[in-house]
Amino acid sequence: MLPEQIKNFREMATLKDGAYILIRPMNGGDEQRLMEFYSAVSEEDMRFFRHYVKDPSVIHEWCEHLDYGRVLPILAFVKDRIVGSGSLHFGEGPKRHTAEVRLFLAKDFRKRGLGMKMIRVLIDLARKQGLHILLAEVMAEQTKVVKAFEALGFKSQATLDDYFSFPDGETSDVVLMTICLRAKTDEF
Repeated sequence: MLPEQIKNFREMATLKDGAYILIRPMNGGDEQRLMEFYSAVSEEDMRFFRHYVKDPSVIHEWCEHLDYGRVLPILAFVKDRIVGSGSLHFGEGPKRHTAEVRLFLAKDFRKRGLGMKMIRVLIDLARKQGLHILLAEVMAEQTKVVKAFEALGFKSQATLDDYFSFPDGETSDVVLMTICLRAKTDEF
């Protein structure tokens, strides 16, 4: 997809409980709403983030330097409130046919089907980008999340012992999951 097509992408979804969701790519004008979204992140959830998302300068950097060729971030909205954030982080060089999927949902929108809808949108966008493989890293103890990714077609490839290190030094096993977006064909 061309950057202009990405900017214009919109998907409406209705959750099982009737909530209406708009899913669209993040843009520079989302900075204030992103700050509000991430300011509500609990200390427990903060342990999982790669960046300190409560720092306004981190959010400002993301919005100021959007590069859909490196990272394609999508947001889920209920009216003007962001309730979910997902992204494709594109591989480079010999991994240019891959992307890593990341997802975070507001606490009150978990276990409502939003995560599944957002991952489906990311899979669709990845296909449109011509990607072959998506990768997801899921904490091994999050068995329901692992099952949700499996339901979408991801396969567990390996469990990496102590792969994730929390800020306090505790570690967690990570399930490395992939989905192949291109059907393998054996030609004869």
